Amino acid sequence: MITNNETNPSRTAPTTATLYGRALMTTNNETNPSHSGPTLDARLRPPVPHCYPGNSMPRVRFAPSPTGYLHIGGARTFIFNWLYARHNQGVMILRIDDTDVERNTQASLDSIFEGLNWLDLGWDELYKQSERVDLHRRMANEILAKGLAYRDFIPAMAEDEEKTQAGGAWLFNPGMRELSQQESDRRAAAGEPFVLRFRVPRESRSEVVVEDLVYGAVSKATSDLEDFALLRSTGVPTYHMASSADDADLRITHILRGQEHLANTFKHILIFEALGVPLPQFAHLPLLMAPDGSKLSKRKHGPVVSVTTYRDAGFLPHAFVNFVCLRGWSPKDDREVLSRQDLIDAFSLENIHHSNAIINFTEDDPFDPKAMWLNAEHIRALPMEELAKQLLPLARAAGCDADASKMLAITPLIQERLRTLRDVATTADFFFADELPPYDSGELIPQKGDAAMAATVLERAREILTAAEFSHDALDAALRAGAAELKVKTGQMFQPIRVAVCGRKVAPPLFETLVVLGREACLKRIDRALQMLPAGKIS
Repeated sequence: MITNNETNPSRTAPTTATLYGRALMTTNNETNPSHSGPTLDARLRPPVPHCYPGNSMPRVRFAPSPTGYLHIGGARTFIFNWLYARHNQGVMILRIDDTDVERNTQASLDSIFEGLNWLDLGWDELYKQSERVDLHRRMANEILAKGLAYRDFIPAMAEDEEKTQAGGAWLFNPGMRELSQQESDRRAAAGEPFVLRFRVPRESRSEVVVEDLVYGAVSKATSDLEDFALLRSTGVPTYHMASSADDADLRITHILRGQEHLANTFKHILIFEALGVPLPQFAHLPLLMAPDGSKLSKRKHGPVVSVTTYRDAGFLPHAFVNFVCLRGWSPKDDREVLSRQDLIDAFSLENIHHSNAIINFTEDDPFDPKAMWLNAEHIRALPMEELAKQLLPLARAAGCDADASKMLAITPLIQERLRTLRDVATTADFFFADELPPYDSGELIPQKGDAAMAATVLERAREILTAAEFSHDALDAALRAGAAELKVKTGQMFQPIRVAVCGRKVAPPLFETLVVLGREACLKRIDRALQMLPAGKIS
């Protein structure tokens, strides 16, 4: 994040902003020198006005931790935040919550950016939490100075933020909670390690209430809340402190996150109140579940829950976005195939479901059938030039000697048959082969025909294709006339030709296929097919 540190020294600028292709940030200080916030590269999205203090424009954030690849549930949280921001002309913030140094990995960070970049939605501001630790500590000490936190010097507790002891859940250590300020300061000045804990107000307050925008009012008794840690004994801020401090400093107005974070929200409300900042509005999202009813988990279910698994399988980014939106949300009508603008226009928190959503997959098929159907629908809706452009590198990766012009000619013939982009390898491979791989010669024999009929049809087809104009209409007329001459049905005429030139019964439309393959390739393949059959006439 590019910031004006002279006017706001508490904010630090993360270096991540220039490391990732779609995370590039710039500052428009010429038109607004007082504003230090970044704008996203104009190639990625239309310009969006930024939020200033006092503006009612919503500011939302997605805050992944780089401890694993981007989970499909995390992607949905990002998408819902993005849609909420765009629907309400707000600001989308990406914040990398990377303070868990022991578990963070560069591979995980790369995976998060790969997944988010693939979604092709973008963001408006980027922050790296580890570069804001001084801010987190300062805010924690402000809470301490107000008497709303205390130092816990008990060694056994110094390494455990939350501890369960025999006889029930641990809430606090009375000896530490009641320690005088003078004694606490003396021991801290002497270098004794401590955990800084929030002083949960059990005496003056019976409960903490979350006014959730999805689930309504949800409360938790303060007698069930432990004195949670704000700073570890190493001085490193805990998740609760760092997350709340950043949300406060970045003026986050709405926090949309998974239902599993609801238990954290009670603590975060206490921190916000202690800091004296306005409470964000909260919306907790239903969980994504596996078919067996268990929570969708990286550890249990493996790569099937990774966003990049969908990318690598040949899903269109927007088809994936469309699919995950319908897992936990729906528009007011019955539409399922939705464009990006459709989603922006229709999205509202009121239509987020209360019940958890199932992602259906099996060991043999890792993708939900609805995801596959939606992907095929979006592929069919792509402009031909765009689809050809996306298919070309995948065809080449599959070993096809493809060029852009031929791929564009082939694309209209296979578009309706594609469920994923990678299907190009199995639907269009024969267009690029110098010689077809072996196939069953029995497939050359037409229905209610025999090998002799197949041979006769192919011999006549060869004569026609040698002389005919190689255009759709001319080939259509000539081959239908050939069928009439031989007194065979058109299906009996076309099947041997189709198998001969494609190597399979199920293939794109015949006449268009012949035109794209060209006269020389068609004649060569028919000659080979004839060699696979005994010569003969129709009996």
